[in-house]
Amino acid sequence: MKIGVYGGTFNPPHLGHLAAARTAIEVLKLDKLLLVPAAVPPHKDLPQETPALEHRLAMVEKMADGLQLPKVVEVSQLELERSGKSYTSDTLKAIHDQYPGAELWLLMGTDMFLTLHQWHDPSEILKLAGVCAFGRTEQDGEALFAPQREYLSRTYQAKITTITLPGLVDISSTQLRKLLAQGGGESYLHPSVYGYILMNGLYGTHADLKHLDIPQLRACSYSMVKEKRVRHIRGTEEEAVRLAKRWGADETMARRAGILHDCTKYLELEEQLALCAQYGVELDELEQRAVKLLHSKTGACIARAVFGEPDEVYWAIFWHTTAKADMTTLEKILYVADYMEPNRDFEGVERLRELAYQDLDKALLLGVETTIQEMKDRNLPIHNNTLQAQAWLRGQGVTIED
Repeated sequence: MKIGVYGGTFNPPHLGHLAAARTAIEVLKLDKLLLVPAAVPPHKDLPQETPALEHRLAMVEKMADGLQLPKVVEVSQLELERSGKSYTSDTLKAIHDQYPGAELWLLMGTDMFLTLHQWHDPSEILKLAGVCAFGRTEQDGEALFAPQREYLSRTYQAKITTITLPGLVDISSTQLRKLLAQGGGESYLHPSVYGYILMNGLYGTHADLKHLDIPQLRACSYSMVKEKRVRHIRGTEEEAVRLAKRWGADETMARRAGILHDCTKYLELEEQLALCAQYGVELDELEQRAVKLLHSKTGACIARAVFGEPDEVYWAIFWHTTAKADMTTLEKILYVADYMEPNRDFEGVERLRELAYQDLDKALLLGVETTIQEMKDRNLPIHNNTLQAQAWLRGQGVTIED
């Protein structure tokens, strides 16, 4: 097994870190990459505005999720759980004991590579692991790497490979923290990391969550879900806007509803129930035990309470899972957009997409009846609101031609 070890303060983790991790996985053909946030870096003091350990850990976890390689990339809390300074030699020993026989590779940037011989116990580090150093700018090339590589190879018999990441916009963590405090810096961050920073007011950011612009709202929404869900959320957002334009609904409300509709998708049942209790959402017997029915209700509550969305957006999100009788145009739009956004792929979706731009009520009925049939096929209970939506549409004379 070949394991990469990528440590650092990650304060905050940015696109340079992400690009380096992805490139190292590809170039070294790693079976596993461990991201190891440092608790107490031995080579420098953490800045005064450094977030608490749990925040740095959460941001690194979001960066790891952003790589979308769950079987390869892991976040290790080795250094966070260990008292004292976070010496790399101690970390490598622990990983070596955990994975005996594995081939370890220590990943680092140019500055760290050029000073490696000054670290605590460099001989032990280079005995336990090879070194993969990556340059973050075009200037970090062979002329800079070669003398240090030759010195370490000669002195410690070190195994070293160097990588240049061409075209990567370089920024130091110090510069990035300053930009964030000034209201910028988002272009250097993965959206979910940026959203997490805004949501938690880190690095001197003081975003008014109730008055976010669209990119900020997206980032906050993405920070609340797993990366694999983002394509669906973005697809629903864009489909909702197209449908709003077709049927004369408010496009901005449709967009914001699409962005937030799945923001609580990954909360467990206990968390969902707690939010419903907090915001006074009454639940029937089925909802109290069916977690898949709850994210629409809790997502609506978060949209209104945290992000200041109006009632129209609240109710569109609230009903986007079960539907109901006599829905507003915006409610219908979000339900249908969620059902047939471009990433959806199931039998009958193309018919639903055709109907959505011909007759919104027919598209809604098709979505509702598809859900009802699916529940019957799986021998699962059908929510009463879904049945009422079907009955109401049929009562209005809505039919679906074969």
